Parts: sequence; C-alpha cells; structure tokens
Amino acid sequence: MAVVVVESPAKAKTINKYLGSDYTVLASYGHVRDLPPKDGSVDPEHEFAMTWEVAADSKKHVRAIADALKTDDTLILATDPDREGEAISWHLQEALASSLKKGKTVRRVTFNAITKSAVTEAMKAPREVDTALVEAYLARRALDYLVGFTLSPVLWRKLPGAKSAGRVQSVCLRLIVEREMEIEAFRAREFWTVSAVLATPRGQEFEARLTVLGGKKLEKFDLATSEAAELAVQAVTSRPLKVASVEAKPASRNPSAPFMTSTLQQEASRKFGMGAKQCMSAAQRLYEAGHITYMRTDGIDMAPEAVMAARDEIKRRFGANYVPDSPRMYKNKAKNAQEAHECIRPTDMSASPEKLGLTDTDQRKLYELIWKRTLASQMAAARLERTTVEIASPDGQVGLRATGQVVLFDGFLKVYEEGRDDRSDGDEDDEGRLPQIMANEAVEKKSITPEQHHTQPPPRYTEATLVKRMEELGIGRPSTYASIVSTIQDREYVRKDKNRLIPEDKGRLVTAFLANFFRKYVEYDFTADLEGELDDVSAGERNYKEVLARFWRDFSAAVAETADLRIGEVLDKLDEFLAPHLYPPRPDGSDPRICPTCGSGRLHLKTARGGGAFIGCGNYPDCRYTRPISVTGDEENAISPDGKLLGHDEDGAPISLRSGRFGPYVQKGEVTAEVPKPPRASLPKGWAPDTVDLDRALMLLNLPRLVGSHPEDGQPVEAAIGRYGPYVKHGSTYANLPDVEEVFTIGMNRAVEVLAQKAAGRRGASAPAQPIKELGEHPDGGLLAVMPGRYGPYVKWGKVNATIPKGIEPEAITLEEALALVAEKAGKAPKKKAPARKAKAEEGAPKKAAPKKAAAKTTKTAAKKPAAAKSTAKKKAAPDTDAA
Repeated sequence: MAVVVVESPAKAKTINKYLGSDYTVLASYGHVRDLPPKDGSVDPEHEFAMTWEVAADSKKHVRAIADALKTDDTLILATDPDREGEAISWHLQEALASSLKKGKTVRRVTFNAITKSAVTEAMKAPREVDTALVEAYLARRALDYLVGFTLSPVLWRKLPGAKSAGRVQSVCLRLIVEREMEIEAFRAREFWTVSAVLATPRGQEFEARLTVLGGKKLEKFDLATSEAAELAVQAVTSRPLKVASVEAKPASRNPSAPFMTSTLQQEASRKFGMGAKQCMSAAQRLYEAGHITYMRTDGIDMAPEAVMAARDEIKRRFGANYVPDSPRMYKNKAKNAQEAHECIRPTDMSASPEKLGLTDTDQRKLYELIWKRTLASQMAAARLERTTVEIASPDGQVGLRATGQVVLFDGFLKVYEEGRDDRSDGDEDDEGRLPQIMANEAVEKKSITPEQHHTQPPPRYTEATLVKRMEELGIGRPSTYASIVSTIQDREYVRKDKNRLIPEDKGRLVTAFLANFFRKYVEYDFTADLEGELDDVSAGERNYKEVLARFWRDFSAAVAETADLRIGEVLDKLDEFLAPHLYPPRPDGSDPRICPTCGSGRLHLKTARGGGAFIGCGNYPDCRYTRPISVTGDEENAISPDGKLLGHDEDGAPISLRSGRFGPYVQKGEVTAEVPKPPRASLPKGWAPDTVDLDRALMLLNLPRLVGSHPEDGQPVEAAIGRYGPYVKHGSTYANLPDVEEVFTIGMNRAVEVLAQKAAGRRGASAPAQPIKELGEHPDGGLLAVMPGRYGPYVKWGKVNATIPKGIEPEAITLEEALALVAEKAGKAPKKKAPARKAKAEEGAPKKAAPKKAAAKTTKTAAKKPAAAKSTAKKKAAPDTDAA
C-alpha cells in the first residue's frame, strides 16, 4: 500500500484512474509551506537560515496525508517534473517528518504527461528528491524575499504611494517604461515611395516599386517631400520601360519547433489575444486532464515515440509526401533546460480537437493550437518559387522592381503557420503571384502613384512580445512569466489597453526611483547573470549559499546608502529623469516648465500627503496650480489648466471639465471673489475624461439625486456618490450601491430593497459586524480581519483598528498590507507593543495555491526573536514569485 501525493485534485482524479486499489492518491493543493510574511524569515546572519510554516489552509491537507500514512508504509511524491514540483515534494517530506517514522519510505516519481503509460512507467523508476533542484528553489525564494522585504520599505519611505518592488518584476516593468519613453521621444520622419501598375504585352497587370532614380539606388529617405516624389513620378512617366531581368529562385520554408512555455504564451496572445495567465490556466487544465504534456518547460525536443506517432498521423491524414524522409530534430537553446525537458505536445497525436470534444472555449482553442503546431513541426517543408523582376528605362536613369512568390508544395503550411508580431517600417510580404514575364519585353505604364509614409515608433509591448523580450534577455524562467506579467498589472503599475501594455504613472515613478538609486539591480545583464547562477545551482555546479552571500553583501550596502536620502532629493532626481514625460513641448513653443497660471513659477514633481505624486507650481502657496503627472487624450482634447468647456446649463453658467491634483473633475461657473469655491464634482472611478459630455457633467453636478419619499415615513431617499463609492440614503441609513451608473437610474422599489437589506443586517448583528474578509493569524497572535465601518473599511487586530487608505480595495488587501497598516497604527498606541511592520507582498507573490510551513517549526524562532518592529533596518516586503 502506498500514498501518492500530487498538487491538485484534478490531477489526483486523473491519476487515480490509472493506479489500482493499492494506492491512495491525495492532493497537496499546491505548496504546503511558505516563508511567513514577516521580518526574519530569512536570516542572512546565520547562513540564510529560512523559517517555514504550514499555511492555515494547508494544515487539513497535510493532516489527511499523515492520516493515510498511519496505514500505508510508502509515501510517493508525484508532483510536477520541474524545480517548483521538486520544492513541493521537499516541503511535503519536511512537513510530514513526524509521520515518516521508522519503517516508512519516501520516493519521488515524475512523469511528463498524465497518461496511463507515463504514470505506470514512472512508478517503476522512483528516486530521491533532487537536492540540487531544491537548493535552486531555496536560493530563488530567499533572494526574492530579501529583495522584497528590504527594498519595498525603502520605496514606502522615500517614494510615497509606491507599493513594492521585486527582483525580476521591477526589471520587467523597466522594459515597459523604457519602451514608452522611446515612443514619447520618437519624432516621425516623412518619406515617399513611388509605385507603378504595369502591363505585359499580353495585357496582364502587376505592380512594381521605384528602386533606381537618376541612375542611383533609391534609399529610404531620398524622397523626403511631395515635390521630390512628384519629380520621381515625372521621371518614370517620361521614359519607356522594359524588363531588364527575370530571376526565379526555388526556396523552402521549414516549420517552427513545437511549443515551449514562452512560445505557447506568445502564439496564444498573437492568435487569440490570450494573456499569459489565461493561457497557462487553460494549459494547466489540459495537462491535468491528460490531454497534453507538462506545460512549464523550456525544452523543444520531443520523445522518440511521440515523433513516430506524429509521423504516422501525418501520413494517415495527409499522405506520405507530407512526411519528411527523416524525423525533424530540434535543439534546445536554453543554457540549462532544467524545467520539464520535453516540449508541450498532445499526449495522443490522433486526438484531434474534434475528437476530444472540449467544451471550454479557451481549452479548445489552445489544444487545437498545440496539436497543429506539433504535427506541423514534423511535416515536410513548404516549397516555394520566389521571382524578382527588374524593369528599367533604356538610359538606366529609372529602375523598378516587382517581387512575388508561388507555393509549389504547401507542406506544413497545410496545417499551421506561425503568427507574426508587429513589423517595422518597410517590412513587406512577398506573397503576390506575378504574371508570365519575359526578359527584354516592353511594359506599358497604366498608372504611377506617389505615396506618403511616416516612420513609426517602436510598438508598445503586448504580453507576447514582452515574454519574448524577457526570454531573449534571459530574465525570468518558464514558471515565472505569467505571474510577473500579471503582477505588474495587479499592482496598477501597468494597464492593458487593446492588448498593449502601457505604464501608469506609479510604474514610471518606481522605475525612475530604482534606475536612479538601485540601478545595478534593474540592469538586464545583472538580472540575467543572476538567473544563470541560479541555473548553475540547479545543475549542482554552484553552492546556493555562496550565491546568496555575494548578492546580499552588495545589495544590503546599496540599501544602507539610501538611509539618509531626503524625499526632496528623491523628487529632484525623479523630476529630472522623467522630465521629457512630465513636461512635453507646448504647441506655442513656450517653456513647458513655466506655470501656466502665474507665469513665473517653475513646475516641479511633488508628493501628496495621502500618497502619490502630482505636478505643482514652485510659487505655492501664492500659486496653487496643480495637475496630474499625465493628462490623457490627444493634445487637441487634453484638459487645459483653465478647463475644457463642455457647454452651459439652463441658467447659462459654463460647465467645464478640469484637471486637479486628485484627478479630473467637472465645475459649474468660474472662481470669483464672490464665489471662491464654485460647485465641483470629481469623476467617478471608471469614467474616462474623454467620455464626459455636458449631460454627464450635469448629472454629476446635480447630485445628490432625490429618488422620492420613502413609503413608510415619507422621508426623502437620495442617491449620491461619496468617498467610498455610490450609495442611497434614508435618514441616517446609508446603503452602498454596486455600480456608479445606478445612482442616476435607481427607482424607489430598488432603493427601499437596498435600504431594508442594510437595516436587516444591522438588526441581525446586535453582535459584532461581519468581516468583509478574514486575513489570517497575526504573527503575535490574534485574528486579522477587514471590517466595515461607518467611516469606511478598516483592518482589525485585537483592539487595534487601522483605517484602509483610499486607493486600496478592502476585498483585495493582502495579509502583508494589513500587517503594515496595523503595525503603523499600533506604533502610535502608548501602551501597545508595536507588532512588526510587514511590507506588502511582492508583485507576483504566490496566491493561496502556494501555502506555507508547519507552524511547529516557527515556534522556536518566534521564541528567540523579539517583535520584528524592533528592527527598522530590516523591515521588508513580501517577495514576488519571480522565484516560482
């Protein structure tokens, strides 16, 4: 009898079908242990000793495995075949140490696909947990913890409003910010081309482009103006043309390699617009159902039996001429492909998408993509004929060129063609078929057309091109791409618009801060070299503690150098670094740093008390001009300091859209001595300034809106938007509304229902209010919970109530953020011992699927250490899952 442990219940269910009654298959539900999100979980002063604890949600799963081991003597760890899977197996072995007494055995098995043959073969070849892979995991986890818990508090103190930073995540963010800066600095350059529609003596038309003018090869910018282009047109028009040469060359196209993690994410993004996270979620479900091999891999080779199965299926479906003489072999480019070594492929080559009958849209699309790419990778090359026709005038002053290609044999193109990313200026597709053309034949000019072009800025990154760039630079690994890209969006450092990644102002500020004060640690080469060292650890070629020691020595010194930095110094540096973005040229050519209100003060980056940053006049308080860092919309529609006039109300008062320190707002009238504060209303969250017209502005300015008289007491019921969002009010009862738009449409029946629900909730809880969210245990004991309050939600720990700042959604707050708020609040209480100030979870931190370690292991450490609040130098922010 044996207990087999895998990560997920779906995987357990599939494997359970393949193993007999002698096996009990249980799920660990991801990681069972993790580093507690507090100071001291990694101790650099004691050889980077790491304290682990079992997560609250994982205790029951560990208990279930321990109970099963009471009657079974063998524990088989069958987690995923990569570094992360090896780490989960190690954690399970450690967490179950008390249950693995004398006579019990622990074995590790791996399989790259969840099929009966793969599982049963794996059971015949058990091994020990791979120490090198575990140490590589420990090194990454420690690094990300140390970076997060050390760097994030520096950001909080020196850059108000910043959330956190991460070892790989911050480098990824830098890529996006620098690309945006390139786009902003880009200046389009005009150029022209001339094309002609020509006809052969047989009347067949084709198109050619001017390539020679004045006897010289025409370069891209030689025709810089419409006048130059017109002269070129005249030169072509005035000369007879004939075919100088026709050259036809055979060519072939080979298929792309089968998918690995990064290329799957890229192609799913190109073809379906899937984000990396969405793609990996669908792939995970396909893997657990036994349809594809393991989906986190940097390998592109295929098992020999799979290659032969693919060749057989190609022959059956398309014929022998589509099967190459010998199997195609693909060499892995990864320096140390220590993840799952095989490519991502179907487990059964004959299982077409139609045969599987998948009902989930994402899974169906992704499986079809994987199936087609796998078959195509083993198919014959496509055979083409590429033809180039040179046309010239007899005097050699003018030359044109026509190109085209013909597919003689489609080969792998019958099944699959790889998508393409954005093309740069001048890229062309040579796909047109040319008519029959003979050398020395005269051609007739049908039309000659000049066409204006402008150079294009580099395109913004999509998730696909970002992952591709990270892979090229050696940043991140297959298991981290999705979490890194998701994290920078979840932290609101980056937003996604039409599948493009655009940096937010807070993302720019964090990047600017790190680039100025921690430049080494956001350098691409440094990050890639460190990744290489970690790969060497996984290969058993380096000692992981030596890697950590070398990194920590320099990094801790860099952090210490920022201790005496004043916020003013930081703002001066960031203001200089971001100047092209903060102060773009003005249409009238005036100095963009001069205040548009007072005309004498210089604009400068400033921070708000509540966090965040804005642009303000240096003559404050005499001049109170402010604006956000960025103003959205094109120059014509941008909000000027004096506002954008939307129209007039019934009394003739002007209604304008304006921009202030806290964002865009609408205003009725102007500021005068008699009316120093005219009626104003901030735009609700989700309302873009360019969508606000006169009607919507008046709707906002006319709030609160009278819904009517309450049917029970005749008192007015009103709808409005407050500090904490939309609501309805009756007497002293306020009830939140789920949607801003409902404020303008809600009727009495709905309002009475919402108010009644709120009142019923109050009556039913003469007891304490129900938590919005329970966050877990505080390291010093006691439950942490998010509670609803009269003045907004707050975090409760014992007698400490810490208000949640504006901008943090109460439902989305993390344990680490709550700990930081409570620590700050408790520090002000005269008789309360301040708990450790916990930093915010590093971007990409594992969610609940990545649990934590046995609490028993932490008791000893907790007894030795005072509260983490005693050390301000070591306050840290939970790391991201860059190390996943």
